[in-house]
Amino acid sequence: MTLRKHVLAVLAVFVFLGAGVMPARADLKIDVTRGEVKPLPIAIPDFSGSVAGQPTLGQDLVKVISNDLDGSGLFKTLDQKSFLQNTSEAATNPDFKSWGSIGAQALVTGTISTTGNNRTRVEFRLWDVEAQQQLVGMAYMTTPTNWRRIGHIIADTIYKRITGEQGYFDSRIVYVAETGPYGHRTRRLAIMDQDGANVHYLTDGSAMVLTPRFSPTEQQITYMAYYHNKPRVYLYDIDSGRQEVLGDFPGMTFAPRFSPDGNKVVMSLSDNNGNSDIYTMDLRNHGVARLTHGDSISTSPSYSPDGKYIAFESDRSGSQQIYVMNSDGSGAHRITFGTGRYASPVWSPRGDYIAFTRIYKNEFYIGVIHPDGSGERLIAKGFDVEGPTWSPNGRVLCFFKVVATGAHGDGRSSRLYTIDLTGFNEHEIPTPTDASDPAWSPLNP
Repeated sequence: MTLRKHVLAVLAVFVFLGAGVMPARADLKIDVTRGEVKPLPIAIPDFSGSVAGQPTLGQDLVKVISNDLDGSGLFKTLDQKSFLQNTSEAATNPDFKSWGSIGAQALVTGTISTTGNNRTRVEFRLWDVEAQQQLVGMAYMTTPTNWRRIGHIIADTIYKRITGEQGYFDSRIVYVAETGPYGHRTRRLAIMDQDGANVHYLTDGSAMVLTPRFSPTEQQITYMAYYHNKPRVYLYDIDSGRQEVLGDFPGMTFAPRFSPDGNKVVMSLSDNNGNSDIYTMDLRNHGVARLTHGDSISTSPSYSPDGKYIAFESDRSGSQQIYVMNSDGSGAHRITFGTGRYASPVWSPRGDYIAFTRIYKNEFYIGVIHPDGSGERLIAKGFDVEGPTWSPNGRVLCFFKVVATGAHGDGRSSRLYTIDLTGFNEHEIPTPTDASDPAWSPLNP
């Protein structure tokens, strides 16, 4: 079974309302448009029931759901030691007075069971404690090994019902896994769930890889690799493991990204004079079109979500800044004017912001700016922070942070972090090795 088929083995979803449950009021909601949000207290007792061969499934599911919600910074899951009602009773008949007395504003209850053909049924309900009303009720039929994804889907459902925005927990991140001494590292493509679980290595490390990027429509990744010391842009099929070079250009090709419809890759091509320009390649016929011209470095292109525009970095004005042009290369104009250097622009999937890296006075920053150049904000900083990538809902950024290590500070360690668009709730994503160049997937189909 391929990785994708294994990960996506959800068989059925059912929406239900409990008998006698009235339509929910709209009061229980988090306003995510403010800056720092006070987390919503939510109680999640272990799901009741049992599944053969998985004695801790009820607890394991709740850990995934709780970690997802806590990690968003918008929820605070309450300590189970404070619960006054046991798991089985809460699943069938919640005592809202007891849950309210410990400060819970929302309650999640659930059950698990085994059905025919060795399928697992997971059922959950989200309750408004004060109103004593059910907000959401769902049931899932799946394979026993797919339980972790079910936990992410449940967390996404809760997130959307309470915030009004699409969740992002049922998604993955591709990144570069790094091992070995600084200055002579082995770099492999790796993919994992957005919380750091289920790490799979896609390449063997025999060739150095850089800047992997997900296709928005297919189970494909484009990336740069050095095979036999020759840098090229490649396409990797996640299902089959097959990889192919996109084109045999005379110069160095790098910084590839897909167009929103998945039919093109936009990338940079350098010449022998050290200049670079931006090109697109049509993946259907391998036709190539040049978008920029000039004696400068133009690179790191990123499409707007509607495909009409491309953001990129260029030193054509004398310093490294961010520009926006039409997708055919016309109408290029500068949108950043701050001191220092700007790099790695990437458009939010909502279209409202462009994230970037800024280098100023020997410090690195992750920032965001509106496409018209207004509203620039710096939301993370460090010795070296780079490579911003957006969550599928445009709410969270992932990036990598490099820190000095060793007794004399002559070593380096690189790890992945996420941070909310507002600049709050920064935390590390655990990976088994050093990690860099993250790219967030769209939501799993």
